[in-house]
Amino acid sequence: MPEISRFFGIVIRMFYEDHNPPHLHAEFQGRKAVFDFQGNIMRGDLVSKTAVKLVREWIDLHLAELQEDWQLASAGKEIKKIEPLN
Repeated sequence: MPEISRFFGIVIRMFYEDHNPPHLHAEFQGRKAVFDFQGNIMRGDLVSKTAVKLVREWIDLHLAELQEDWQLASAGKEIKKIEPLN
């Protein structure tokens, strides 16, 4: 599963040809969660409220890029890296 961003110990990935609705996979300190593009946790748990907040902030800042990557991944095309939070 390609990594699209990494910040503050959080790794963001997106699967190729994954199922709808559009979503991303986040991992922090061995814990995993799946977020939709509205920042809702679909499954899993990062445990850290701060990590969840950072992922949601990142999603808000990069929604258009996430949607573009989802379209690329759905078509089996190479997805693009997205800037991390600083």
